[in-house]
Amino acid sequence: MTQTLTRPLIRRRVVITGMGCVSPNGVGNQNFQRAALAGETGIGRISHFDPSDLPVQIAGEVRGFDELQWVTKKERKHVSRVLPFALAAATEAFADAGIVPNSLPLEERRRFSVIIGSGGGSHEFLDEQYRLFFAKEYSKMSLMCVPTGVMGTLASDLSIRFDLRGASHVITTGCTSSTDAFGYALRSIQSGRTDMVLSGGADAPIAFGIIKGFTLLKIMTAKWNAEPSRGSRPFSADRDGFVVAEGSWMFILEEFDHAKARGAKIYAEIAGYGSTCEAFHRVRMREVGEEPARAIGMAMADAGIGPNDVNYVNLHGTSTELNDKIETSALKLALGTDRAYQVPLSALKSQIGHPQGACGSAGVAATLIAMETGMIPPTMNIDVPDPECDLDYVPNVARAASIEHAVCNCIAFGSKNSAMVLRKIG
Repeated sequence: MTQTLTRPLIRRRVVITGMGCVSPNGVGNQNFQRAALAGETGIGRISHFDPSDLPVQIAGEVRGFDELQWVTKKERKHVSRVLPFALAAATEAFADAGIVPNSLPLEERRRFSVIIGSGGGSHEFLDEQYRLFFAKEYSKMSLMCVPTGVMGTLASDLSIRFDLRGASHVITTGCTSSTDAFGYALRSIQSGRTDMVLSGGADAPIAFGIIKGFTLLKIMTAKWNAEPSRGSRPFSADRDGFVVAEGSWMFILEEFDHAKARGAKIYAEIAGYGSTCEAFHRVRMREVGEEPARAIGMAMADAGIGPNDVNYVNLHGTSTELNDKIETSALKLALGTDRAYQVPLSALKSQIGHPQGACGSAGVAATLIAMETGMIPPTMNIDVPDPECDLDYVPNVARAASIEHAVCNCIAFGSKNSAMVLRKIG
C-alpha cells in the first residue's frame, strides 16, 4: 500500500531503556519472560468476586500480587487496583533502566514526562463505588470516588510518586490506548519537547459490571469455565470470544544520544508509529482489513522500512472470530500475501487474556523478549485450523528467530487501528 508521510523537521531517535511487567502469567520481568516463552497461561477462575451468576467465569488475574507493598492500607480504599499495578511496573522499569527518578536534577525531571495508556483506568474501583451507592451504603464510599474515577489521575499519581514534572497524560482510545501512548511519547521526544518518558499501559477491568457488559455484547468466551487455560484461543477455528485480563507493562523511553551518554542498556528503538480510524462502527470492523493494514503501512513508512524488512509481528489476536479473521487479512494487505505467509506472528493474549487498554504495552514487552532472546513467544491453544486464519502464528511452542524489525499491532472499539515498528540496535 502506498503511504504519504511528512517527516518532522526535528527527528530525534527514541529508544527503550527500561521495562517492568505485572502480568497474569508472571510478575516481574524474569517471571514474565520465562512464562511467555514457555507458553504458560495466566487465566483461571475469577477470584476477585463470586462469578457464579455470570456465564463467563474466567479471567486473566494477576495472582499473588501484594497491593499493600505499593499503597498503604488506608490509601487502598481510595484508589483502584490499577495504581499498585502501575507503580510496581514503573518502579521495575526505572530500576531496569538504572534511573532513580526522584534523585534526578530538577531540570531533568522537568523534561521527563508520563504518557501512559489505559482503556478504563479505575473501572474496578468505580464498579465498587456504584455498588455501594445503589445499595445506599454511602458511608462506605470513598471520598476520592470522583478524582480516582477521572482517567488522568492515574498518570498524575505516577508523576507525584516519582516527582516527574513533564507532561502527565493518560491516552484512552480503547484497546489501542497504550500503543497510542507510545506514539505520543515518540513524537514528544522526537520533537525535542522532552528527553525521557515513562510510558506503557495499565488496566484493572475485572469487575462484575464490566464482565456483565461484555457478555451482553456476546464477545466473551463462555465455553471454557471448566478449563480456563484453554479459554483464550486466537486463530483457532473453535474460538468464540476473548477473556478479559488485568495488568501493567511500563517502559522508559529515552532520546538515543541521552541513553548512549549515560551508558544505558538499549532494548530497541521505536522506529515508527501509525494510526487510523475506519469510521465505521462502535464495536464492529469492516471485514476487509484496509484501515488496520494502512496503520501498519504508516508505521513501516515512518520507520523507513518495507515488508521484506519485517521479521516478526506481535498480533492483537483477541480470539474473537471477526478480529482474528480481519487481522489476518490486514497483514496480507500490509505485507503482501507472499511475504505475510513468510513472517512469523504470535498473540500474547492466548496466554494472558485481553488486558484492554494495556494490551499494546503487553505486546511490546513480549516483542522485546523475542528480540533480546531470539525466541518468539508462542500463540497457545491453536487446536483447530481455520482456513481464513492461515498465516504462521507460531502455534503452541516458542520458536528461534533473528529479529531486526518487528511490528506490534492493535485494533480497538470505535474502528481504531494503531501499529508500531521496533528496531533492534547493535
